[in-house]
Amino acid sequence: MIERVCLVHYNEIGLKGRNRSQFERRLRENIGAALAGMAAGRIERLASRIAVRVTDPEQTDRVACRIAEIPGVASVSPAYRIPRDPVAMEETALVALRSAGSFATFRVEAHRSNTDFVECSMDINRRIGAVLQRESGATVNLSSPDVTVRIEVVQGSVYVSSAVIQGVGGLPVGSSGSVVALLSAGIDSPVASWRIMRRGATVIGVHFSGRPQTSDQSERLVGELAAVLERSGGLARVYVVPFGELQREIALASPPDLRVILYRRLMMRVAERIAVVERARALVTGESLGQVASQTLENIAAVDEAVTLPVLRPLIGSDKLEIIAVARRLGTYEISTTAHEDCCTLFMPRTPETHARLSTVLEAWGALEHERMVQDALAGLEWLDYGGRGYRPPSRWPTAAGSSGGSVVAVALAAGVGGGGAQAPRGSSADDATGAESAERS
Repeated sequence: MIERVCLVHYNEIGLKGRNRSQFERRLRENIGAALAGMAAGRIERLASRIAVRVTDPEQTDRVACRIAEIPGVASVSPAYRIPRDPVAMEETALVALRSAGSFATFRVEAHRSNTDFVECSMDINRRIGAVLQRESGATVNLSSPDVTVRIEVVQGSVYVSSAVIQGVGGLPVGSSGSVVALLSAGIDSPVASWRIMRRGATVIGVHFSGRPQTSDQSERLVGELAAVLERSGGLARVYVVPFGELQREIALASPPDLRVILYRRLMMRVAERIAVVERARALVTGESLGQVASQTLENIAAVDEAVTLPVLRPLIGSDKLEIIAVARRLGTYEISTTAHEDCCTLFMPRTPETHARLSTVLEAWGALEHERMVQDALAGLEWLDYGGRGYRPPSRWPTAAGSSGGSVVAVALAAGVGGGGAQAPRGSSADDATGAESAERS
């Protein structure tokens, strides 16, 4: 009996020690959640692999492509599962070879996980290879073939495939805790968020909107970016913080050259307050060292001083072309390059400080009613949930610094959900923590 399955391979999880089973279980759960509503059946753990049964053979490739998007998956093979019968192996290998399309050369790559099977891997290679060469007329090429037929003997069954879909790798979402990521409609921060999801973290996005100084175009774009990011299963919720008036207040009360740093300090304070309530253990930004004026070592240090949580910067050593390449593969680049208003550019100084002294920044910061400004920002929060793996939304929100109280009420719900509600919020400004990338080139 031939059965269609997707054979899932992982790399990094296989290096884990005593807690390896926890990572495998998490990956199985994530795969099951991602395949909800698709033609997928039972998900089984095999020897260093996961097999997903496909209930509709015509949907095998579609299911495999969806699995490949899940962090923790190194590769997926749309495969045929058959009994450990030599004749069945030969017939199925020929079916797999012919399903690969046009080809002139091939090779057979066999792996035997069960030593109770009579043939060793090399014997399987020779036997199946001879049959395929005779029946197809193709030439064997062991170094660079057009098609590789893979045969894996695992736990009482044989899995035969001729295609491999590369996965994103990394660790299963939910295995590394939660983080709060400053998410803009720009290129960098969605890539940074995705990279931290790939390391197993569940991401809560915070978007600082230019409203009421700008339109909500950037918010809609962030909603589109979130729809891409949620496919990994790592996006739990996106908060929208109306920030335009607070930026205007800073611009009127502070030295022009320090505005960008002060904007960022306030954003980080707000994000940290959200992180405390969300039980997140770090903040994430899309900064790259030296890319813009605010991203020098001195300015980064001046911003980080405003918070106590660790600040992770997955892109710190990447240049713009590298980031763009990832954004294209991820599917966020076209969205991020759509023109949108950004209030940060309205209040940008002509000559932003590139090497700020902390003492000078703290003096300007002390002149602001920054704690009241944090509370004003939190009072205007809107959010939309995206169902990240294992995410548990908070039940209470802080009403004052360091205190908690008051039930969480979703200010904005998706239209039509739960019998109606306000239009769901979408996105913000603040390119990778300020939204001012284009205006503050160093």
